Amino acid sequence: MRFTLIDRIIELVPGQRLTAVKSVSLAEEYLADHFPLFPVLPGVLMLEAMTQAAAWLLRSDEDFAHSIVVLREARNIKYADFVEPGNRLTVTAELTKCGPRDAEFRTQGVVDDKVCVSARLVLERYNLADEDPEEAEMDAYNKIKMRKLFATLMAAPAGAKAATA
Repeated sequence: MRFTLIDRIIELVPGQRLTAVKSVSLAEEYLADHFPLFPVLPGVLMLEAMTQAAAWLLRSDEDFAHSIVVLREARNIKYADFVEPGNRLTVTAELTKCGPRDAEFRTQGVVDDKVCVSARLVLERYNLADEDPEEAEMDAYNKIKMRKLFATLMAAPAGAKAATA
């Protein structure tokens, strides 16, 4: 199952930083089970939102050269506050180091200028065809899908414009 926890990318500084937003709604299915009397965005989904923001920065910097981008390591995860329905989590991913297969990021999620979560993430990227040349077609398909989703996330709502530097 693939799901997107980023609603919109609001800023992209190529090679440096990406800022995205996740609006938490009471209508989200997982909230019925995650503390029914005190619904909050689960910490693992906050971490996933930061991972997705970092992955979009990496993909856009490399012109979608790799079909697979995965979380390899999460360090120094700090949860500081709850994110409740009605809140808008602003997620920032800053690229700190980029190697041939791995990239490191400093990430954080903020609600109303208060840091709710932060972590250092290591993402790994590759193509399926690196191990099995017969998977080249799947790589191409994944890259097309990711480009389309990225274009949707970068599209600004009516009357606004996403910032790109």
